[in-house]
Amino acid sequence: MPKEKIRCSWCQKDDLYKQYHDEEWGTPLHDDQKLFELLCLEGAQAGLSWYTILSKRENYRKAFDGFDAKKMAKYNAAKIEKLLLNEGIVRNRLKVNAFVTNAQAYLAIQTAFGSFDKYIWQFVGGKPIVNQISSMSNVPAKTAISDAMSKDLLKRGFKFVGSTICYAFMQASGMVDDHINDCWKKGKR
Repeated sequence: MPKEKIRCSWCQKDDLYKQYHDEEWGTPLHDDQKLFELLCLEGAQAGLSWYTILSKRENYRKAFDGFDAKKMAKYNAAKIEKLLLNEGIVRNRLKVNAFVTNAQAYLAIQTAFGSFDKYIWQFVGGKPIVNQISSMSNVPAKTAISDAMSKDLLKRGFKFVGSTICYAFMQASGMVDDHINDCWKKGKR
């Protein structure tokens, strides 16, 4: 019988979490559109569990035109009202409006920096921070870097990008490796 892989404790809930952990979480992400999607979804998580958002991710992709920021930036009041009727997403007006606002701010960053990837990875000097984590209880909710990222994103017009959301984004996008030390994914990029 093959030995089960050692994984971070947070992903033991079910196969959806395990797959997300094994294939995505903590893997350095450099695709602008995927980074934008992830930042939006992390913001949608505010006050909810990541599992709720992860289980609705495909619905979000369909509802928000595959996170095509150029399309999203042009959403009007009628489109927003239609989104608020979509049972496949979290129907929170502030969060739906934030997706539109964030699309506009994201496009401005792409113009100013050449790519969102170049902008967002500057906060960690372009390479992942590898933390030594003996237990998930040792993982911070936010750091000075996520504070700086949050402050700058807010200054540029983003919504739902508080420091805790930014830190979760950094973990998910591989900017920070917070896999526990004995997790099979620790240090794998």
